Amino acid sequence: MLKPIINQIGTKRVVLASGSPRRQELIQNLGVSNVILCPSTFEENLDPSQYSFSDYVVSTALGKVREVYDRLSKDDATRPDIVIGADTMVTMDGRMYGKPKTPEHAFEVLQKLIGRTHIVYTGVVIKYQEKEVKFTESCKVHFGKATTAQVQAYVDTGEPLDKAGGYGIQGLGGNFVEKIEGDYFTVVGLPMYRLSVELCKLFDYQVE
Repeated sequence: MLKPIINQIGTKRVVLASGSPRRQELIQNLGVSNVILCPSTFEENLDPSQYSFSDYVVSTALGKVREVYDRLSKDDATRPDIVIGADTMVTMDGRMYGKPKTPEHAFEVLQKLIGRTHIVYTGVVIKYQEKEVKFTESCKVHFGKATTAQVQAYVDTGEPLDKAGGYGIQGLGGNFVEKIEGDYFTVVGLPMYRLSVELCKLFDYQVE
């Protein structure tokens, strides 16, 4: 997807406003080998009641991107050309489920998701010079049935604690997923196709 513009991107300082190695790997899989991780210090404390699910994740991603851009731009040696940020949220029955804070919380959330369908939203922001591109993708995820013991065994692995909704589809949590409707990478945390399309547009290459 990025082949026509990869040489241009290769000359830029590309920063991912995240500490997530899996998101970094996804961007590298697009051919952007020079992406640098920089965790944002943006305080993720937006009031969910003031936003739609879609607006909430993209507003959080925007906060991350602007914080990293402003901080790194104070020094010419670290000033980024492109900053990419993302935020992912699991939703069901009108509620948002972020990263559980304790194993007990993770177990509680997973028990609610088992045997039901939820929606995952990932908001993405790309800042390139003065331009800010924002978009959100969503995906329906259907969890199959599982016993209490199976859920507890998964919680005991520790994987759920840094994952929205208490599970990682690309890890052991994928065993709960019966099927999805939408882009798998939206659930992982970075919609690859849409990101590629928007990067191409920023570099004046239109995907027909």
